[in-house]
Amino acid sequence: MKIILKKKISGLGKEKDIVEVAEGYARNFLIPKGLALKASSGNLQIIDEEKKKEVRNKEKEKGALKNLSQRIENISCTISARAGADNKLYGSVTSQDIAEALAKEGVQIAVKGIKLAEPIKSLGIYHISVELHPEIKTVLKVWVIKE
Repeated sequence: MKIILKKKISGLGKEKDIVEVAEGYARNFLIPKGLALKASSGNLQIIDEEKKKEVRNKEKEKGALKNLSQRIENISCTISARAGADNKLYGSVTSQDIAEALAKEGVQIAVKGIKLAEPIKSLGIYHISVELHPEIKTVLKVWVIKE
């Protein structure tokens, strides 16, 4: 019997997959538990429309993230930190500090999206990689100045 999965089921498939299962398994377990729908023409049409809607939403989200990446490229964040005579910081500038500086500029991004190879430990200008989406990456200019 062909069914449409409503949820991910290990060993069977993921949400909205069309799979073939034993008729008893579908009638007695999957359909009554709300885990699957019978693969009728009406249900297939509904699932196709939902998939198309998901694709449109993902494209809209990507467009918004591309606009955000362009905005981030045009921003130059300044972070002031305590430093010694040889321009070495007493602490370090981390991804969290950079995210907070961006928030002051009006841009909210996740800390895990800021890719630092290592913490910043001296004064200067740094170009930091920011990943907004697996396909959308940008570069942020960060100035670390003496307090």
